[in-house]
Amino acid sequence: MSIRLKVALPYVLLTIVVTLIGVYVVTQLVTGTLNERLTNQLLESGRSVSDAFVRQESYHVEEARRLVYIQGLAEALRDGDRETALTLIEPSLGVSDIENVILITRDGEEFLHLIQNGDDKAVRVEQDTRAEELPIVTPFLQRRNPEDPPRRTFGVNLFNEVTYYYTSMPVLLDGRFEGVVIVGTSIDTLIPAVGRLALADVVLYGNNGQIMATTLGVLSDAEYANLTISDAQYQFIIRSEEIVTGENLTLSEREFTLGRAPLQIGNDRIGVFAVLLPSDYVTDFGETSRLAYAAIFTALMIAVITIGTLVARTIIRPLYKLVKTSQAIASGDLNRRTGIDAKDEIGTLANNFDEMTARLQERTLELERANAVLQRMDKTKSNFIQISAHELRTPLTLIMGYSQMLEQDAQKDPELASLARGILEGAERMTGVVESMLDASRIDSDALVVKKINLEVEPIIIKVYKGYEKAFEDRKIDFETHGLADLPYVSADPELLQKVFSHLVMNAIKFTPDGGKVKISGRYLNGNEPPQVEIEVLDTGIGIDPEMKDLIFEKFNQTGEVLMHSSGKTKFKGGGPGLGLAIARGIIQAHGGRIRVESKGHDEIKLPGSKFIVSLPVVKGTEKTS
Repeated sequence: MSIRLKVALPYVLLTIVVTLIGVYVVTQLVTGTLNERLTNQLLESGRSVSDAFVRQESYHVEEARRLVYIQGLAEALRDGDRETALTLIEPSLGVSDIENVILITRDGEEFLHLIQNGDDKAVRVEQDTRAEELPIVTPFLQRRNPEDPPRRTFGVNLFNEVTYYYTSMPVLLDGRFEGVVIVGTSIDTLIPAVGRLALADVVLYGNNGQIMATTLGVLSDAEYANLTISDAQYQFIIRSEEIVTGENLTLSEREFTLGRAPLQIGNDRIGVFAVLLPSDYVTDFGETSRLAYAAIFTALMIAVITIGTLVARTIIRPLYKLVKTSQAIASGDLNRRTGIDAKDEIGTLANNFDEMTARLQERTLELERANAVLQRMDKTKSNFIQISAHELRTPLTLIMGYSQMLEQDAQKDPELASLARGILEGAERMTGVVESMLDASRIDSDALVVKKINLEVEPIIIKVYKGYEKAFEDRKIDFETHGLADLPYVSADPELLQKVFSHLVMNAIKFTPDGGKVKISGRYLNGNEPPQVEIEVLDTGIGIDPEMKDLIFEKFNQTGEVLMHSSGKTKFKGGGPGLGLAIARGIIQAHGGRIRVESKGHDEIKLPGSKFIVSLPVVKGTEKTS
């Protein structure tokens, strides 16, 4: 379907539908009674009032959480450091619409009390306002349950005798209850905004049926008495499931229709409100001839369709040019321009499109030049790594040889023998780093030689474990395997595959605290094509941030602060060149497999752990049956 039909046909159909609906509405629905329309509007206004308080509650909870999670606040509350707490909260209060903040200690002491005055400055309240006695505070102090949800209520602040809408929630430190934070907005601020949203006047009642706030302005004693409700009425309304309507009264010589309803936020009913609408809110249209309305709407429909057709033609022609130009640019012709010279919005769009194309052309050239430079730099870096690694191998070999000779000659001198062993261990570790650099260089230059044979995975894992058996014992980390003996043969280079799992097991040891667990399990995936085996290396360590799940497979990538790493390669958070996972990925990809990681996140307290999954194709016909 062409764009002309797409624009014109829906436009015509919509116009006809709107016309028919308009005729029906005018001739049928307007005949409803005034009372029905007033009742409907009262119900809608009541829902708007409830929605407004729910939105305010959401804002309170958001602001309370923002205060609770200010770094250092919970510690200041725990330590009784009021000045630090004031320093942390006061700047946040200045950029918020919250007018009252109160902190209560876990022992029920009013710790800090701030009120926002008229010039956006926070006033520190020194007197005890007995905020700990509020019904939204005492349950927290009694239960001290960090999982308790926020609570809300209306309350009068004893400092300035102003009624506030309060929300409270617990303050936690390392999952432990440390106190309560209360945030509040004054009713004098809240009620006018609620009235504007509801398009009606609003009255808010307290627990005894007395008026707490209203948008009606100054009322006479008689008018105030007419609006006030008894405690029995209050209890009846707060238990009602919907708005109670139908009451009429006169205020300032004007007739109003009033409806009352419970104010419910979440599962809590914290008060009663009323909405008032003038009785002449909906005007009486009277009855008008249906034929007259039909004629008017028909004439309007014809006029709208005619004008719409002309407008559509004016819009569609330049749009065709824009489409053709965009198609040419998408095909790579960045020299193409729209050529539209109009003074309307489409002309502006075309000019912006042409300018963006020109900037895209410039940026493309810049990126091509920058990419060429980066490729040269990457090549230089790879050459440097390869040359450095080769040059280091010879002196390292000499150091290892001489240190071995020195160790043999110093058997009668324990101190000298210990020094020789230290030199030898350091040289061996440096040799490992050099070998890793050479492996990374071979992978980058596609020079990795893979000598595949049909082999079983379990013996490879056993060899890797033997290499780290002492580290497991020293760190008291349990090691176990599952399902490896049942795996079919894979076509792989045994030496390279051993390097892969050596890097994975070493990482699992490094990032698992003492007393943890490392488990390697395997399973056969027969439903895949080609069939594969999956070997999972699972640890109970500190886990990996989701943002790092791809970066950890890049060369020289390190998690956490590098300077904070320990010196031992199998010690907790031990150091390393950051090449292990990059080498593992390169080797697995060279075997036609893939490697990925799963983790719930990084947490050195909860220890969510990590799971590295290696997938390798199997040798057909080697599946084992149980």
